[in-house]
Amino acid sequence: MRFTVLGKSPAFQDAGGACSGYLVEEGDYAMLVDCGNGVFAKLRERRSYAALGQILISHIHADHVLDLVPYGYALTLGPETSGGARVPLALPPRGTEALRRMVATWGSDRLIDAAFEPREYEIDGRLRCGPLEVRLHQVPHFTLTHAVELIAPSGRRLVYSADCRTSPALEAAASGADVLIAEATLGAVAAPGEPFEQRGHMSATEAGELAQRAGVGRLVLTHISDQHDLGRALAAASEVFSGPAEVAAPGSSWEL
Repeated sequence: MRFTVLGKSPAFQDAGGACSGYLVEEGDYAMLVDCGNGVFAKLRERRSYAALGQILISHIHADHVLDLVPYGYALTLGPETSGGARVPLALPPRGTEALRRMVATWGSDRLIDAAFEPREYEIDGRLRCGPLEVRLHQVPHFTLTHAVELIAPSGRRLVYSADCRTSPALEAAASGADVLIAEATLGAVAAPGEPFEQRGHMSATEAGELAQRAGVGRLVLTHISDQHDLGRALAAASEVFSGPAEVAAPGSSWEL
């Protein structure tokens, strides 16, 4: 299984970058996890957009779904598909209606259903995506959100935190994973004074502590702006995590 970063930016894009989007490949099979602003163009540099076996959305926030709009127009209007392809789209509960309302604001009411095959997964559900097993783990964020656990046919595991603060559920999901892709939206350390229970994100230090407790093989920090000091964030995570760590960048990939 190969996991490639298409975009790692938070709610606002890095210079020249894209928001959340990750390409997962196993043999000839490919799926996309999240599809934030700028991700569709990055996907087109690597794969046929009509040939994906699955798109999986962790939660309905703009920086994780907005490029479903150009993706949908390409599937319905682009010459590659002649309007005939529909890509499976796995969404959290109530996600289908949320996307329909979004595109309806400019009159494209039918875009989601015309371009994709939307279905909603269960909270803490499991999916079979081609040769990959996918386990979903609800995590604390500002809206219903799931971390994504990907299990290759070899049994090797990668866990993507999506957006969240640390939690026992995420730690349990990440336990023993070969790779943890963990958000670090808050930079090296969280700002003092904000109650932990009110937060929807974590710092690089917290991501490192989580990785250490979970005993993961590798930590990759993501969902962190290039306006943070990325070297400081990586150093903060490495102070508390004894394994290899790095900051995600567009094009970075890992083989499992």
